[in-house]
Amino acid sequence: MFRGLVRLQTQFGNGLSFSKLCLINPQSRFALKYSTAAVERKRFYQHVSISQGEGGVFEINLDRRKLKTPGGKLFTVPNEALAIAVATEWDAQRDTLKFYTMHLTTLCNTALDNPTQRNKDQMINAALKFLETDTVCYRVDEPHALVELQKNEWDPVLHWIENRYNVTIGSSSSILGPEIPEATKDTFRQHLNSYNFWSLTGLEFVITQLKSVVLSLGMIDRHLSVEQAVLLSRLEEEFQIRHWGNVEWAHVYDMYDLRARTAAGTLFVHLSSENSTVKHKLLQD
Repeated sequence: MFRGLVRLQTQFGNGLSFSKLCLINPQSRFALKYSTAAVERKRFYQHVSISQGEGGVFEINLDRRKLKTPGGKLFTVPNEALAIAVATEWDAQRDTLKFYTMHLTTLCNTALDNPTQRNKDQMINAALKFLETDTVCYRVDEPHALVELQKNEWDPVLHWIENRYNVTIGSSSSILGPEIPEATKDTFRQHLNSYNFWSLTGLEFVITQLKSVVLSLGMIDRHLSVEQAVLLSRLEEEFQIRHWGNVEWAHVYDMYDLRARTAAGTLFVHLSSENSTVKHKLLQD
């Protein structure tokens, strides 16, 4: 672990822009700076620390330079727990910085810069669109083995969320999918509106990864583990792989990459909702 992680220092040197680190061509910066493209750079700092700034927000410091967002804003997070998580992400980088693995940093940049300039209502609408095409709601007619697998694995989660939120969702093998009642949409809209902007950013990211509101809320509500949710989201693909085989290295890479993204998004949701501070402690190597 890095030294001096939670030293509360308020005065540091020049700011460090994440956009400069990515070495992105100015003409394509807007399109690429929030992507997880395979951008790498040699590590240029030794120590990572956090400090508390004005208004109670926390900043990330690489040596004596303050981190900034791709949009040029000072990189700040709302609480100490999230700051520690992001700082750990930077400290975990070895000789080479692999920005495409730094999902928490990316989510913070998105929340801070809001590059698409969306408000909460627009984010909620985007998330709810996945309910209409939810992974666990679309069923196959054949083969029989897959029909039974979907029923046995997806139905319990579907029944759980219907009971948990007192809604009706259902499933269908029609290409149009199930018809989601307006009352169900209103219930989920009200629930999603209870999240703050940062948490909603993380939740939408998770929903996008799993293509499922049902599985995402199951995980956020701690009904499902990350491993369970990812496996359920890939149920049909896993079934086909067992029957027809796969390119082993590619399958394993895709699985772990999806787990990493989903886990980071889930952690981001929980940490963004965290109001308490962590006890000041010097973390040793």
